[in-house]
Formats: sequence, structure tokens, C-alpha cells
Amino acid sequence: MITPDMRTTVTGKVIVGIGVRMRILVVEDDIKIASFISKGLKEAGFAVDVAHDGVDGLHLGLTEPYDAAVVDIMLPGLDGLSLIERLRTKKIATPVIILSAKRSVDDRIKGLQTGGDDYLTKPFSFSELLARIHALIRRSIRTSEPSTLTAGELTIDLLSRQARRNDSDINLPAREFALLEYLVRNKNRIVSKTSILEHVYDYSFDPQTNVVDVLVCRLRNKIDREFDHKMIHTVRGMGYVLREQ
Repeated sequence: MITPDMRTTVTGKVIVGIGVRMRILVVEDDIKIASFISKGLKEAGFAVDVAHDGVDGLHLGLTEPYDAAVVDIMLPGLDGLSLIERLRTKKIATPVIILSAKRSVDDRIKGLQTGGDDYLTKPFSFSELLARIHALIRRSIRTSEPSTLTAGELTIDLLSRQARRNDSDINLPAREFALLEYLVRNKNRIVSKTSILEHVYDYSFDPQTNVVDVLVCRLRNKIDREFDHKMIHTVRGMGYVLREQ
């Protein structure tokens, strides 16, 4: 069941304290709820994979790296608790939020004992789900995330999602900001097109597409065009690098 709060549009400003684009696995057989969660998380800056049954969810959880997972209990093919139990058996430590219509204390205890890290009952507020995902990720990485990143004369504010070079403010759409953040976090290191696809887009994009080239071109025009020192460089056959000097 989707509450009125779940229908509220989520903006990128909601995501606080999250650095490089995070990947979330959503395992939910209710198409409407799964679609809503996925849309909200993407708008909040996450990359999202969705599975509508426990078998597919387990396969993704075992084969792809995720920063957190949202798993419903009542799933076709393989129930959510069995899915989580199998992940833990395979030493997969992805933080998991359990979704369930079951509200009893015993049900919650069982879910947490099985290997879940948090338990959220339906109907739920999307803003609460988002806050819990943030909390789980912060606990799992066990580090305090800086609010700003710098590379030479370039500064980006992770809270306001604003970039600044010298005294010039640079306004960027969400996708361009995500790319810039990834490049700054990997400053002076070459990043491949594939790694950019994984961190800025979803895996569903064809690695052969030129979407990365187009995005880099747009970002370069905004970051470098007005300055003599060019920061974003193409390394032929390897990828891109943001150089401080």
C-alpha cells in the first residue's frame, strides 16, 4: 500500500552524506510499490536494480555489488527471509532493509535474526525508507562523509549540489554533477567508460553507447571552457581523468 507521503516527489536535495553514486537492490513483487521506490531512489541520486521475485533477487544479490538492499518478505519463488539467509550464508554483507505487512514484534525479531539490518512495515513513508537507507550505508562504511570535495581550483558542495571553480559558480544537472563528483573523487586517476556507467548510470546501459562521451563533453564545456587550464582530459583507449594541475 502506498501512503500519500510515498506519492511525494523526491528531489536530489534529500540525499545527504552520500558520496559516489550508490547502488541499491530492490526486491519487491508489487509492481506499483517497486516502481515507486525505484523512481524515488533514482531521483535521490541512487542507481537502482529491481527484481520482482526472490530467485532473481538472490541472483542479483550474489553477483552484483550493492551498497544496500530493500527486500520484501512475501515474494514468489523464494521468500525474502530465505533470500537474506542465503546471502549471509555466502558471506554477502550488503545491508538489508526488510519490507513487510507483518507488524508483530516476533516477526521483526525473526527478520533481524535472519540477517536483516532494519525492518520497515507497510504502509510506510518513502522519506523514512530513504532516511533508513542513508543510515545503513553510513554505518556500513563507518566513515564521516565530507560535505565538500576539492580538486585544485575546483570545489563541489555535496549538500547544495553546487560546483565552483575559482570565483565562478557552475550549475550542473544531476547527472553531470554525479559525473563531476566521481571524477573529483578519482582525481589524477584514469576512470574507464565502464566504471562511469556503473557509478553514474544503471547497468542496463549498453557499454558501447556514446552516452558517456556526450556527458563528458557537456561537463567539459562547463568546467573548462572559460579557463586556460583544462582539467578534464581524454585518455585514448582508457577513459577520462580529471587533473588538478
